[in-house]
Amino acid sequence: MQENARVHLIVYGRVQGVCFRAETQKAATHFGVFGWVRNKRDGTVEAIVEGEKKDVISMINWCKTGPSLSRVEKVNVTWQDCHGEFNEFGIRYWDPIQK
Repeated sequence: MQENARVHLIVYGRVQGVCFRAETQKAATHFGVFGWVRNKRDGTVEAIVEGEKKDVISMINWCKTGPSLSRVEKVNVTWQDCHGEFNEFGIRYWDPIQK
């Protein structure tokens, strides 16, 4: 029986301007996970990833390295309840302005 999982990721380091979002989307397709990725105004990259737990773990491990031009310093991983709300992995553009 497969176990589904969901994580919220914040990736720190040189992760903007290095195709991190596009490469994350490609990796998500490769691993068969769903959700989204976006740049944050503070220079980090944020993602929500859902899928089979083993595939979500593979995605976390990929994010710890990222694409070749990136320099990942750390990845904050927060496990969440899986909702199964996504049917693709998309790129979002910027986080909403915080008041």
